[in-house]
Amino acid sequence: MINAQPIGLFDSGVGGTSIWAAIHDLMPYEDTIYLADSKNAPYGLKTKDQIIALSMKNTEYLLSRNAKIIVVACNTATTNAIKELRAKYDVPFIGIEPAIKPAVLHSKTQKIGILATKGTLSSELFNKAVELYHETVIIEQIGHGLVELIENGKLNSPEMTKLLHTYVDPMMQQGIDYLVLGCSHYPYLIPQLREILPPHIQIIDSGQAVAKQTFHVLKEKAGLQNPTHVGKTEFYSNSNPQVLSDILNNQYTTSYLDF
Repeated sequence: MINAQPIGLFDSGVGGTSIWAAIHDLMPYEDTIYLADSKNAPYGLKTKDQIIALSMKNTEYLLSRNAKIIVVACNTATTNAIKELRAKYDVPFIGIEPAIKPAVLHSKTQKIGILATKGTLSSELFNKAVELYHETVIIEQIGHGLVELIENGKLNSPEMTKLLHTYVDPMMQQGIDYLVLGCSHYPYLIPQLREILPPHIQIIDSGQAVAKQTFHVLKEKAGLQNPTHVGKTEFYSNSNPQVLSDILNNQYTTSYLDF
């Protein structure tokens, strides 16, 4: 079934573009609309009710643009709001959660680290996932300030390097061999993390898994675009669109949207 409607994605800011990139790489023929709610970032410090309200607002904009599927490209929004979104709207939703399972299955030390937002680590959905792996030592760390630095264009700043050392050095000392990134902003930190972490510590993010799940759901439920189509992309931010443009290496047009 051919469906020419676009894929809609939203995040609390620019970080979900890491998810968009994985989807675009897998399905370059699909049109996409990306919504960065940077004005309200970070979601990780907000209440569950606030996160649900913002997620519904973002969803309704994307549905007004005729999105055939909504990718919640934000760990905090997924773990706090996706149940409510699926109950309210008649469109498939794809969520993003920390990739705990592959880390646990492949860990030799049975010690893994998770770097995520407060909103994700304190959510019911996340804690249910952790309970499944009680034989593994899971070291949780809230990434205080990381999203704010990325949203303010300070990805490669001394402040960022200092914060990352503060968060991952104790994990290394405790013997982790996997670091799970539990926020869609954090894949942009991988180059710096690779400089800090020894080579044997693997870094896992959810981008490729989310892209594959999006493809599967489109194929089974909503329909894929014609594979000969050249996909168009639209990027919107309700804060400074230049930050969004910079994270995309200025390869795409980014527009301000008052929402």
